[in-house]
Amino acid sequence: MLPICVIGAGNWGKHHVKTLDSLACLGGVVEINPGTLAEIRKQYPKAIFFSNFSRPEVFHFSAYTVATPPERHFEITKMLLEHKKHVLVEKPITLSSKEARELVELAKVNRCVLMCGHLLLFHPAFQKIKEWIQLGNLGKVQYLYSNRLNLGTVRTKENSLWSFAPHDISLFQYFLEHKPESISCYGGAFVQPHIHDTTMTILRYQENIVGHIFVSWLHPFKEHRLVVIGTKGMISFEDSAADKKLLFFEKGIDWVYGEPVKREGKIESIPYDPIPPLEAEFRHFIDCIEGKAANTVINGEKGVEVLTILEEASQQLRSPFFPTLDKKPEKQSFFIHPSAMADEGCEIGEGTQIWHFSHILSGSKIGKYCKLGQNVTVGKNVKIGNYVKIQNNVSVYEGVELEDYVFCGPSMVFTNIKVPRSKYPQAESKYYLKTLVKEGASIGANATINPGVTIGKYAFIGSGAVVTKNVEDYAIMAGNPAKRLGWMSEGGKKLTFQDNRAYCEKSGKEYQLKEGKVVEIN
Repeated sequence: MLPICVIGAGNWGKHHVKTLDSLACLGGVVEINPGTLAEIRKQYPKAIFFSNFSRPEVFHFSAYTVATPPERHFEITKMLLEHKKHVLVEKPITLSSKEARELVELAKVNRCVLMCGHLLLFHPAFQKIKEWIQLGNLGKVQYLYSNRLNLGTVRTKENSLWSFAPHDISLFQYFLEHKPESISCYGGAFVQPHIHDTTMTILRYQENIVGHIFVSWLHPFKEHRLVVIGTKGMISFEDSAADKKLLFFEKGIDWVYGEPVKREGKIESIPYDPIPPLEAEFRHFIDCIEGKAANTVINGEKGVEVLTILEEASQQLRSPFFPTLDKKPEKQSFFIHPSAMADEGCEIGEGTQIWHFSHILSGSKIGKYCKLGQNVTVGKNVKIGNYVKIQNNVSVYEGVELEDYVFCGPSMVFTNIKVPRSKYPQAESKYYLKTLVKEGASIGANATINPGVTIGKYAFIGSGAVVTKNVEDYAIMAGNPAKRLGWMSEGGKKLTFQDNRAYCEKSGKEYQLKEGKVVEIN
């Protein structure tokens, strides 16, 4: 048989080693943990062992399985494919679809077999369900659901969605053979902030097929159950049950003379061959390498497909808003576009509008009737007054305060650290210099405001200007560095002074130039 090297012989990798040895295919093992390596060496003395993946002799084999932590999948698999080696990498294939697509293209260029270890696709019970769907025994598939629940093991680097749901997403894709048209995902983080312990994912497919996936590691009992419902009947498999029966329920709803009537038929136990899924998966891997089978079940493209769905679900999971029954519509007196995000702990005033892809961080306070355009970020603890307008692509960082009626033009830039260094992070409020933009000031498109300055009320900063020092009230500023070119009224009219006095018809106000400063005359 084809000798295969296992990279990573830890919690799950040890099963790779054991199964390949039973198939007489274990060629080598790479394991960086000395204790684990010593234990495996005692059990499988005929294999070749390595403690370092980068050693040249590791690449002696033609085929490899990768069972390392997911954050190392891309690095290791890429190196193997560059050496023209066949690879079966555990799920998820990588931690980003971009990296996964790179691996798929690399495998094509080097004519290598690349597979992602979605093990349940080789479970004989799920293969039987697939067979029944294809034979039409369930009729038209209408609804699928999967519960994957247990108490523990709680992860610290990935949430329950990424830990458990890939199994079920791969099964749904296997059964239905097309991507979902829409994805929704909700969850809760209870044990650790920002790491969701429980999630519910809703997948809507074409032809009105709906699936839901409920996963949790905070559950009083273990349940691994999958149900597929069709027009002719329902099929259920509970992997956590002792008997592991695959059951068909001849139940459903029929329409009789225009009325829905419940159908209660027999319950049938469907036999299936108890073949170990990992053994079946490895046999398929070997057959594909030897040209005896087509690489269609768990190829790299399938891994990318599952990863893409996971990424979209994760994006949905980060949304801070949940529909509630007891919250009256009038209580949310502001508007936030569905693609925007507002963290818990921020305050948003009545009548304020926040548009596409914007993000309001916790601790920030936004006043009444403000308008925030597309791709606006409001940092932690930022205070924004009433009637403020912030155009597209503006970030208002912590340390910046905007008073009432301030205008920020498209792509203008605030800064809050005078001497930034990536190597020496200063992402703490004690390092931020305070920047204050007073009432009614306007900042033009692409202008840059250096940290620690104050822009006076009703000042006007021209497009592209770079403000490096404090700006007087009503001043018109332009250039790099910005210099005062004149004065502007509250109403936005350039002031022309005669005998140190000027009048603005638009605002109906009179101003005086006194000791190099403009003041409004009451």
